Amino acid sequence: MATEQLERGPAPPVARESRLRRVVRGNEMTLIAVLVVAWIVLSALYPEFRTLANVQNVLAGVAMVAIVGVGMTMVILTGGIDVSVGSALAVCAVIVAKQVQGGASVPVLILVGLLCGLALGAFNGLAIAYGRVAPIITTFATLNLFRFVALEIFDDKQLNGVPSTLKWFSGLGRTAGIPNGWWLAMVFTLVAWWYLRQYASGRHLFAIGSNRDTAHFAGIRVARREFTAYLLTGLLVGVASLVAVGNGGVIQPNVGTGFELQVIGAVVIGGTSILGGRGSVVATLLGAALVGTVRSALVVSGSEALLADFFLGLFILAAVGIDLFRQKREARR
Repeated sequence: MATEQLERGPAPPVARESRLRRVVRGNEMTLIAVLVVAWIVLSALYPEFRTLANVQNVLAGVAMVAIVGVGMTMVILTGGIDVSVGSALAVCAVIVAKQVQGGASVPVLILVGLLCGLALGAFNGLAIAYGRVAPIITTFATLNLFRFVALEIFDDKQLNGVPSTLKWFSGLGRTAGIPNGWWLAMVFTLVAWWYLRQYASGRHLFAIGSNRDTAHFAGIRVARREFTAYLLTGLLVGVASLVAVGNGGVIQPNVGTGFELQVIGAVVIGGTSILGGRGSVVATLLGAALVGTVRSALVVSGSEALLADFFLGLFILAAVGIDLFRQKREARR
């Protein structure tokens, strides 16, 4: 008995130390530190940056990026990518906006947005998972296809006088002072985090991204998991379209242009490997917050808006470079 107690005694502290080390070294902690430092510095330089109104604007501005980023993280975990989300957002937004103009009720509008996103996500998923067409080829094609469909529905004209029926989803809809869109992003992130950690089908996404053939031989239903990832991304695009239309007013035909870069940027900046097999939805949420912080800093400082895309591109290059360096270093071990 004494021997057994001696053997068991040291074990818990070692386990706790190991878990703590993993947390401290995680991308989440790094991003939190970067965000805290950035907000402290920017608040000191520009007092208006730390106002509640600016915080609300930052969170409202990146809510759609964070929402779709949850699905994009799962897609990239499998080794795939979806560059069509901006065009898919345009299709869903214009359809929902026209239904708003037609006087549809909120439940109907939510259903329309979700079904539209699911249909577009399923189109990509079928071609990639079961048609075995390369993700970049498929989604680059649908980027143009979906944009064409959106412009046809828009009839090359902006939609004016769209009622704010979906105000709850917009930056104007807030709970405890936080935009509801950001609350939705946090809820989806929490659910996805739990799913990826606690369910075998969630862990399968990591396995597929690490080695698709090995995952297949291990009995994982690779095609089904890939299809589900793209389907979920489409569903979240549908949710994002509700946020996009929430403010009402004018809906431009170019809605969603460049949206895919922001989403992929948030995912990659969050540390998800562009090659698949490693990533975190929590880090993606923080990556979206960092993207919003940079954009807000440029606005407050009076810099050109185009610089936001410049810095986003730099962040993506840096994140990909760090990931490739880390993988090469691990391969040498």
